Amino acid sequence: MNKLITTIATIALCSFFSNVLTTPAEAKSRKHHRYPHHKVHHKSHKTAADFRHGLASWYGSKFHGRRTATGERYDMHAMTAAHRYLPLRSYVQVTNLRNHKTVIVRINDRGPYYGGRVMDLSYAAAKELGMRGAGTAPVAITPINELAAMVYMQDQPG
Repeated sequence: MNKLITTIATIALCSFFSNVLTTPAEAKSRKHHRYPHHKVHHKSHKTAADFRHGLASWYGSKFHGRRTATGERYDMHAMTAAHRYLPLRSYVQVTNLRNHKTVIVRINDRGPYYGGRVMDLSYAAAKELGMRGAGTAPVAITPINELAAMVYMQDQPG
């Protein structure tokens, strides 16, 4: 009996962590649609899966100290980001596809709402990715669990 309960719990946890990006809209689109872009009532919608790659930008001092979607104050020197769909307080690995530099950030805000971008990074994250001067960069976004993020952040200098 204990083996059965342990097996079910393990399957449930694996299922949870493998579907970090699954939203109700994405789950529905997987069932009924073959392609990530689909039409609902003649409007084109994108699923969360479409936002694993795209153009990222960064925001700095203009928003420093303002409240984020989580209720905390935005700190431009923290490793945080804004994303439209990813769960708040979740962690993602962001890779600059131009130079292959990587950072781990915590999603603490909603956005961006400008120019077809998929993510707004804090000043500190943009600096680490080497995209401060350009202002934008193509990125790959990979969800990670909180434990992996904590281990990574403890290994970082500073």
